[in-house]
Amino acid sequence: MSNCLVAQSGGPTAVINDTLAGVIRANQLNPLYDKVYGGLHGIEGTLAGKLYDLTNLPYWELQLLRQSPSSALGTCRYKMKRGDDADYHRLIDVMDAHDIDTMFYIGGNDSMDTVDALSSWAAENAPGKRFIGIPKTVDNDLMLVDHCPGFPSAAKLANQITHATRLDYDAYTRPEVFVLETMGRDAGWLAASCCLTGDVDLLVLPETVFDKDKFLAEVQKKMDETGACYIVVSEGIRDAEGNYVSAGAASHDGFSHAVLGGAAMAVKTLIVESGIVPRGVVQDLSRAARSSNFAQSLVDCTEAYELGLSAHMHSADPNFNGMVVGVKRAPNAEYDKYDAVYFTVPAKDLANYVRTFPQEWILPDYQGITEEAKDYFRPLVQGEPLLTYDKNGVPETIRPFNLR
Repeated sequence: MSNCLVAQSGGPTAVINDTLAGVIRANQLNPLYDKVYGGLHGIEGTLAGKLYDLTNLPYWELQLLRQSPSSALGTCRYKMKRGDDADYHRLIDVMDAHDIDTMFYIGGNDSMDTVDALSSWAAENAPGKRFIGIPKTVDNDLMLVDHCPGFPSAAKLANQITHATRLDYDAYTRPEVFVLETMGRDAGWLAASCCLTGDVDLLVLPETVFDKDKFLAEVQKKMDETGACYIVVSEGIRDAEGNYVSAGAASHDGFSHAVLGGAAMAVKTLIVESGIVPRGVVQDLSRAARSSNFAQSLVDCTEAYELGLSAHMHSADPNFNGMVVGVKRAPNAEYDKYDAVYFTVPAKDLANYVRTFPQEWILPDYQGITEEAKDYFRPLVQGEPLLTYDKNGVPETIRPFNLR
């Protein structure tokens, strides 16, 4: 037998380590590979030969790994460019040096593009090397899947914070607005999920044009009617010209995506300067939504782990290459009962596409989402895993492999 490699890329999630644990545990139960190596800091660290042997990770440590948020292997935002063969040759050299023939890559849209690029290149230049994708992203914007691991837990936390801050906001009589910002550059799934609580007065998504005058009119209307206005915005909201409302759109990450943040502050400032209210409060969920294990969804944890098992199982087929494992909602599940099925799809069918929040689920005039949309969200945020706590009352976590 040869060895396999697993790495994590892009933004962490609350359950990305469940998927890692699934791959490791699957090989312990059914050793298709002699060794399971972890690539530290994604493809970037792997190219530098930074690997960690995960093969015989003790069961108790696997359990801690499962409840640890963030990327236990470390992550990166490094683009392997098509047509630039140097990195491709370097990766194959690292794989050859450790007798690795299969690489599992846990990541989002850009990572699935990397899986497609590597498998296509290897077909001509390194036969026998295989690359398999396992999805994750709190943005929930991958095509063809029902939802992405990491999103349900982020949505669960977003709902809890929405409700908690709404209760805090309603305790005051002073005239002010509350603006909560979620992640979501191109798709508003996470922001939209906050409407499950029933606490959101106005919702602004990337899928709808941010019309300043129209929006301010709705804020004024809410303030006149109830004396309050709780607003949820996605970080990627844009005006009619396609410009980000966010104040932080000037810089870019390693994939030429705008680095966002500040949409809520911009919206609050706009409202205050319009004279509707003298002040406003801003809450930015940002990284808390993707790295909080105290608000994990049990559905999310279970599916992320089982996707790791599934990817390993499918790799028993030597022809399984350039593929991604994903989750779909069982079409014939009993009424009001959620069930998941796992499937496979070529990475090229997911890479570089964005699944936006459906327009038909968005109510006009920033009024929120439809009941059908809420029916989609509800089962995903159900349940909580049983966590182990340390002596200080904090959920225990594993020491990240990239820090060992």
